[in-house]
Amino acid sequence: DKTVSLRKDLSEMHEWITQAEEEYLERDFEYKTPDELQKAVEELKRAKEEAIQKEVKVKLITDSVNNFIAKAPPAAHEALKKELDVLTTSYQRLCSRLNGKCKTLEEVWACWCELLSYLDAENKWLNEIELKLKATENIQGGAEEISESLDSLERLMRHPEDNRSQIRELAQTLTDGGILDELINEKLEKFNTRWEEFKQEEWLIIDLRQKSLEQSIQSAQETDKTLRLIQESLAVIDKQLTAYIADRVDAAQVPQEAQ
Repeated sequence: DKTVSLRKDLSEMHEWITQAEEEYLERDFEYKTPDELQKAVEELKRAKEEAIQKEVKVKLITDSVNNFIAKAPPAAHEALKKELDVLTTSYQRLCSRLNGKCKTLEEVWACWCELLSYLDAENKWLNEIELKLKATENIQGGAEEISESLDSLERLMRHPEDNRSQIRELAQTLTDGGILDELINEKLEKFNTRWEEFKQEEWLIIDLRQKSLEQSIQSAQETDKTLRLIQESLAVIDKQLTAYIADRVDAAQVPQEAQ
């Protein structure tokens, strides 16, 4: 009987929709690790693709029911038409919900990756600061070298504040949704502790180091000035002595210069 066959197709499709809703949409998900979150994203992508592929079957069922209704007695129309309407509505709702949830989880995953990126950037910057401070502890050289070191340190200190704001906002977005909250709180606590230590200790060291470098620059400039004066004095003496030699002046005649 054609009606029985059509109802069987409708029933099987209804069962698949119900199973998909229970499997991917009705269960409570908890994402405590990045692996769990990434796995959920991949599963939803596959579910979304599977639902899209079912569109062909839904269309075949729809065509079969409509063809049957066109030829069958009116008494058989209403029940089948109602079942078909329920099926198509349920299928469209499933596709819409799967798309929505998949997009949401993809955005959550992107948010997590962005948070890691900002944390990595800030920690690398703190590492650079530490290395730069160590490099300037016993710096030696002329005024130019010291000045370059100070400029390099000052450039490094001009670091965007936005990065830390982004870290706070991204972490808040994820933890508000109960996603990776324990892991994020652990990472934030570690980063915030390091940042607070940096503010309390490193800023003072940096300030002192900058003052020390500025003083070293001044001292080196004074030394350079003294050396230039000595060189100029030696040049005058050399010129005078050369003139004495040319004039065959004896050392006994110029005891000051001879000495």
